[in-house]
Amino acid sequence: MTDQGPRILTIPAGDDRERLTCPDCGFVAYENPKMVAGSVVSVDERIMLCRRAIEPRKGFWTLPAGFLELNETPEEGARREAWEEARARISINALLAVYSVPRISQVQLIYRATLAEPGFEAGPESLEVALFTWADIPWNEIAFPSVRWALDEYKARLNQTVFAPGVNPPGMVVDRF
Repeated sequence: MTDQGPRILTIPAGDDRERLTCPDCGFVAYENPKMVAGSVVSVDERIMLCRRAIEPRKGFWTLPAGFLELNETPEEGARREAWEEARARISINALLAVYSVPRISQVQLIYRATLAEPGFEAGPESLEVALFTWADIPWNEIAFPSVRWALDEYKARLNQTVFAPGVNPPGMVVDRF
């Protein structure tokens, strides 16, 4: 019989949960959370937001953020995502927050950043990119709860240079958009 790879769902010896395993060679296919990196980019006391051109939540506003690539640091990922979504070159100055979203198996690392070079425009994953004052942020059109959390964390840490990164707000629901 030829090796067909992981195809049997079982609890491997020494483990505590079911995993796909290969009965031929014993290989265990571990599935781990997806890492997301992004940033709250400020420009002259305004915040950069991107209107999503893709699902989920197409048409809603978000931060430039996305999944890390293999062999990429979170900071590199945040800079790449800012380029992909907003054609913006950013300078990261602090880790703003670490959010856990277990329902979708994500860990999100959100940085505080500024533009490293002038200019931005919508990239292929954005319908548009805009700068908003705090009062003008389209709160009812924010794509995900963690975007709101990051914006609130940004405002709370605005004049701080040294701080512990924020985490999921107490009692906040992570099971819905």
